[in-house]
Amino acid sequence: MTWLEQLAVFGAGIAAGGINTIVGSGTLITFPVLLAIGYPPVTANVSNTIGLVPGSLSGAIGYRRELSGQRERLIKLGIASVLGGITGAILLLVLPADAFKAIVPVLIIAALVLVVAQPALARRIKERRGTDQVPAHGGPILFAAIFGTGVYGGYFGAAQGVLLLGLMGVFLNEDMQRINAVKNVLAMLVNGVSAILFMILADVAWEVVALIAVGSIIGGQLGAKVGRRLPLNVLRGVIVVVGTIAVVRLLTS
Repeated sequence: MTWLEQLAVFGAGIAAGGINTIVGSGTLITFPVLLAIGYPPVTANVSNTIGLVPGSLSGAIGYRRELSGQRERLIKLGIASVLGGITGAILLLVLPADAFKAIVPVLIIAALVLVVAQPALARRIKERRGTDQVPAHGGPILFAAIFGTGVYGGYFGAAQGVLLLGLMGVFLNEDMQRINAVKNVLAMLVNGVSAILFMILADVAWEVVALIAVGSIIGGQLGAKVGRRLPLNVLRGVIVVVGTIAVVRLLTS
């Protein structure tokens, strides 16, 4: 890479780390940059996933205050994310590169609908179950949905955070900022297990990994400071805007 290309990748890493911490979809910044520079799609995807792991960790640390009291939830949903991430990473290595292309925009649109409708849906679910019957960690439906999101995240990962926020917002009786903190940990777990498999089995561009990793660490800290201060309605608005851009980018790419 030329120094201008290195600067572009580093800058994309900062932006992706920040966006991933606040919402998700940072891959939609870094991945196109790597393709424009000339990296093959699978190599770009693999290197990007590995590079964003430190940024995910940085964002999770930045939201550590909101993680207080959620240890059991993180363990249960984390298991689903890890299993899903391993499955998705294996699928990336064995399936054609465009195998999920048709379903990805549908998944993101569904997540956006969930985010917008989350207050009304959560209220109706709570009313039907009764206050004392709402599962503290979302129940088996959320576990299965988090597993499915992990599969998608291990395979490609763009807008994984939007999906997680939409699902947990409906099935958890919890503040959106605390849900966002859990989202950061789950995304980190998916990226982490995928990265381990990719480092062992795939062709990795390590220069790209280093640039994105350093950039995403900076972005993760910046994103945590910004995201924590966003009012609930503004946070939902950011999620919808970023998710909509993700759909448009995927449909037109």
